Amino acid sequence: METLKNDREIVLAAVQKNDSALQFASETLKNDPKIVLAAVQKNGSALQFASETLKNDSKVVLTAVQQDSSALQFASESLKNDPKFIRMMKPSLIL
Repeated sequence: METLKNDREIVLAAVQKNDSALQFASETLKNDPKIVLAAVQKNGSALQFASETLKNDSKVVLTAVQQDSSALQFASESLKNDPKFIRMMKPSLIL
């Protein structure tokens, strides 16, 4: 099972089919932008399973919030308090 959690291609295929699969990925793959972006594009709340580094990545968080505005709760505090990021994010919160 550990081998599967570390296999980039398997995990990428898994999150493309089921975004909640990210929670079972290895810590290394939870820090892989391509894998995390694939998950949050399907379900923004998958951001909760991303690494702390990617929870501070504006592209990843913006993608998550555009998919599901409630994903903002999983973003890093520094990003949530960054005026530049908030301005970037505003259009995605307008319904």
